[in-house]
Amino acid sequence: MLKRLFLCLLVGLSLVADAQDPQFTQFYANPLYLNPAFAGSGRCPRVGINYRNQWPALKQTYITTSASYDQHFDALNGGVGLMVLNDKAGEGTISTTNISGMYAYQLNVNRKLSMRFGLQATYVQKKLDWDKLTFGDMIDPRYGFVYETQEVRPKESRSFMDFSSGLLIYSSKVYGGLAVHHMTQPDEAFIVKGSSKLPMKVTAHLGALLPVGDNAGRGYRGKVDKDEGTFFSPNILYQQQGSFNQLNFGMYILHSPIVGGLWYRGNFGKDKFLSSDSFIALIGIQRGVFKFGYSYDVTVSSLSNSTGGSHEVSLGLQFECRPKKKRFRAISCPSF
Repeated sequence: MLKRLFLCLLVGLSLVADAQDPQFTQFYANPLYLNPAFAGSGRCPRVGINYRNQWPALKQTYITTSASYDQHFDALNGGVGLMVLNDKAGEGTISTTNISGMYAYQLNVNRKLSMRFGLQATYVQKKLDWDKLTFGDMIDPRYGFVYETQEVRPKESRSFMDFSSGLLIYSSKVYGGLAVHHMTQPDEAFIVKGSSKLPMKVTAHLGALLPVGDNAGRGYRGKVDKDEGTFFSPNILYQQQGSFNQLNFGMYILHSPIVGGLWYRGNFGKDKFLSSDSFIALIGIQRGVFKFGYSYDVTVSSLSNSTGGSHEVSLGLQFECRPKKKRFRAISCPSF
């Protein structure tokens, strides 16, 4: 009974209040979702598949999957990307499907610094499974949910266009970016038109990929090869969407073919103080064209006893391609 009431509350809030985007713990394993300026940043064809099961103890409350492809084209002086994402909330009571196309222009500022400017257009379809909802007028004090609701059944599908943009600035070892999603703040309400605009999401991220030990002494002559040596990668990411503010910081350790990571995630409440949400552990393998990662979010907020944490899996393929005709500087950042 408690889970059914929680589900009803969850979906009811989503019908009348501002929404919040799904999130992935393995940010760089899903770069196109993080920032459209990443499109083509690996130069050669790249495929990514991501799966996240958040709070599984609450009967599949949030399940998010995505698949993406991107590649750089010299003729376009930039990269092109395609991404498909599906998010199911409340055992599929609300299902969202996004189909996104993006383009990122690359500019080599000088011998050490490059910039990428990305644009993204997304077709969004949201579906509501009305038959999975429960309301107060359906309850019999003795027998439970036995009556038909008198609530008016709304249109159960919404479609709209959405637009985003992004910027990346990076050298051989340091990188940072800014992404702005939902620039037009489209309306996604099912019942009252104009009552549920999708808030703009702003993401800022910064990190470095630094060789350690003997590799640090060599300096790599300004070039980083993640398949050789050991690397330390500190990172920080901040997201703001509506009244939601989140800070993530942590680090990766790379020693090919193994990657490990530890992260902290916190939210800023109305009092402007950072409250803990979760600690994250990650393990991955990357070798040649293949990479695989698994991460687990240990929930430490007030929901910790009931959620079951969050599981996330990523699979990536970074293919080889023909030698470059023009000078291209690929971004050196973690893959998870």
